[in-house]
Amino acid sequence: MQLRLSAKALALVISLTMSLPVAAQQHQAATNTPYAGQQDRDIAALSADDIEDISAGRGWGLALPAELNGVPGPTHLLELSEDLALSDDQINALADLREAMRSQAINLGEALIEAERALNDAFASSVPDEQELERLVRAAGQARAALRLAHLKAHLVTPQIVSTEQIGNYNRLRGYTDDACSSVPEGHDEAMWRRHNGC
Repeated sequence: MQLRLSAKALALVISLTMSLPVAAQQHQAATNTPYAGQQDRDIAALSADDIEDISAGRGWGLALPAELNGVPGPTHLLELSEDLALSDDQINALADLREAMRSQAINLGEALIEAERALNDAFASSVPDEQELERLVRAAGQARAALRLAHLKAHLVTPQIVSTEQIGNYNRLRGYTDDACSSVPEGHDEAMWRRHNGC
């Protein structure tokens, strides 16, 4: 009797041991699928938040090469207008720049959304041939590049509206540097960095 129980217990242990790797693999598979849940998106490459930001003309992170290198855009400068002691003339000029950029970005953003939708639909309905795929990918890439350019171009104008001291204060207020004047990051031109940060 005791031998049978031991054999049953042994069989149970073996069974559990063998099922553990399967359960672990299933758990591993479930946690290693970063796109799970995204298959229901209207446009696979864009989340609902992405579409909302693009449609509203918001930056969508496209101007980070300027923003994080000491060349701010009009929107965030206006948000900090009191802290930066912007004059009425500066505020008006930045507001005009922001509105022109936003208007252009909304139009270009719509083109990007439609290009991404066309690419998505090509795979949703069938599988495109290589020539069609190349056309769709190029169209989406060009739409994204045009939108990015519109956002970045506004950053080229702001240094003509605000002073280097205000830009330096802006970068400190945004938390991009503790003391931009005491250390120039590796790879940056020292004179350019100091000018952008009001040193």
